[in-house]
Amino acid sequence: MFDRGRRGKKILNREFIQKLEGISGVENVKTSTASRLSYSYDATAGFQSMPDLIISPRNTSEVSQIVKSCNEQDVPIVPRGSGTNLAAGTTPTNGGVVILFNNMDQVVELDEENLTLTVEPGVLTETVHGYVENRGLFYPPDPSSGKISTIGGNISENSGGLRGLKYGVTKDYVLALEAVLPNGDIIYTGGKLAKDVAGYDLKSLLIGSEGTLAIVTQATLKLIPKPPSKQTMVVIYKSMEEAAEAVSAILANRIIPATLEFMDQETIRVVEDYKQIGLPTDCEALLLIEQDGPEAVVANDIEKINEICQRFGAVSITRAANEQEAESLRRARKDALSCLAQLTPTTILEDATVPRSEIATMVRAITETAEKYNVRIQTFGHAGDGNLHPTCVTDERNKEEIKRVEEAFAEIFQIAVDLGGTITGEHGVGEMKSSYLEWKIGREGIELMKSIKKAIDPNNIMNPGKMFAKSTKKRVVVSR
Repeated sequence: MFDRGRRGKKILNREFIQKLEGISGVENVKTSTASRLSYSYDATAGFQSMPDLIISPRNTSEVSQIVKSCNEQDVPIVPRGSGTNLAAGTTPTNGGVVILFNNMDQVVELDEENLTLTVEPGVLTETVHGYVENRGLFYPPDPSSGKISTIGGNISENSGGLRGLKYGVTKDYVLALEAVLPNGDIIYTGGKLAKDVAGYDLKSLLIGSEGTLAIVTQATLKLIPKPPSKQTMVVIYKSMEEAAEAVSAILANRIIPATLEFMDQETIRVVEDYKQIGLPTDCEALLLIEQDGPEAVVANDIEKINEICQRFGAVSITRAANEQEAESLRRARKDALSCLAQLTPTTILEDATVPRSEIATMVRAITETAEKYNVRIQTFGHAGDGNLHPTCVTDERNKEEIKRVEEAFAEIFQIAVDLGGTITGEHGVGEMKSSYLEWKIGREGIELMKSIKKAIDPNNIMNPGKMFAKSTKKRVVVSR
């Protein structure tokens, strides 16, 4: 899992560096050790490798020139947003050039007639939320890192978030892309259209491609009217099974909440220790539920949800009295990772998804696997869509423990696949999970992906080492 090696290092000569400085300006090219060290890792534990150069282009033309120059010299490129990636997707493990988008962070156009927003890739997710909501509009995708994550990064990873159950994920709100191919060509895909089936769906191919096929330089996002009202509630359960049954029953009753989140007991304890907001620490499961929409519809749905939760054994149900309380509860869930990260030097947040009906089975299996390998794993995530985040608190300096952590997560991934799930729901494959991808899509799927990659990027300069592993992990034998 933790392949830290740097392969195929290509030393950049002074002539090449000066060429890049001529494209984007000397002030936007960094080669100092301190600058390179800052971009030698992302939010993934255990992966670090120094890039040779950091560059911040100012527009699409400069990106095109940079990419073309790198392609001609066979220099690896790693496009990078805010570095919140959790699968080593933006770690320059082959060295080369890291491209930042801090100079491309503008809102280009708000089109209220067509309900679209066009932005550059460096715009923060939170900026988009505030910009459109002040105008009575809504951009639903909301990854937990939204305060600092960029739209370009979200598109590269097809990010999800707490509102994914009702509203979908990033791909559902991208209408058009401008992107630079590995040879420097600029392409335009999609448009401000409800229907468009002219040719291959290149836009969808680029979304979630993790920077391995092209670099997004502009995106047109779909907006919807801002929901007029919202209610938030927290439901406490003594058993995991009761919480899972309640989740299934809510959805079976044709109610689709805007948010339906879950935290296990250990996560609740840690979050409460740090947030001190009154979460009960003697329960086995907590559900954070929100509904939005017209006031009458929300009120009716919340009453039905309340009734269902009580029917399945809820110990307590608390409704937020105002938006301040609601935001406090949302932040408790969104900040679960940062709270857990206070416990030990290393925190490994994983991302496995199973059908909703298998949530309780999966959470129990994660707990049993942690006990089997004697590691600490807490679980939280998106109960409504089956996307769970088992999180291990450990210390990467303890090599023997890290080996057990790797074995535990391999077993967790295998269990998820066996239950009809997947190795990642929203964090991507990157380098960390590349050796497990074949478990999900098969050898034939891997070969097809490789052929697409080779056709678009024959020199393999675009984020090399991501998605495709040198070898596939052997499937583990899991007895439950």
